Amino acid sequence: MEPKKPFERIVREHGPTVLRVCRAVVGPDDADDAWSETFLSALRAYPELPPTANVEAWLITIAHRKSIDIIRGRNRRPVAVAELPPSESRLGVPGDRQADLIAAIRNLPERQRQAVAYHHLAGLPYRDVAELLGGTAEAARRAASDGVRNLRAQLTVSAEPVKGQRHD
Repeated sequence: MEPKKPFERIVREHGPTVLRVCRAVVGPDDADDAWSETFLSALRAYPELPPTANVEAWLITIAHRKSIDIIRGRNRRPVAVAELPPSESRLGVPGDRQADLIAAIRNLPERQRQAVAYHHLAGLPYRDVAELLGGTAEAARRAASDGVRNLRAQLTVSAEPVKGQRHD
């Protein structure tokens, strides 16, 4: 039985083959990382490798596993995009009428929109809404009340049944 070769010699003999495998599996950008990870792992395990083992097959197996790890890691990384897709929150908004409600809120005059948001959505008392908007608590209450009335009017109009539909 011949003694094990020094690990440096293993790297020299099989390094080019392992690098070709890594390039084929992960591509040229990540091949050096896969190659390095392969030989770091092999260095740790080499003392336990039986002298009769097929070293090249053993290294290719390690390279395969390290390459798969790199591919999995690559698939978990975020992908840069030019523009994020639109994503509206459905939090606190009633189901199918979300678009109608958002449009109705956008159509409110600014002061009403802010008063509704601060009081009804954020839960601030009217005196705090008045501090944010300027004016009195009564004026903030009036703006919020007018805003809610306008929202109801807009949403009632948009909820009218379509001609020809039956509502029993």
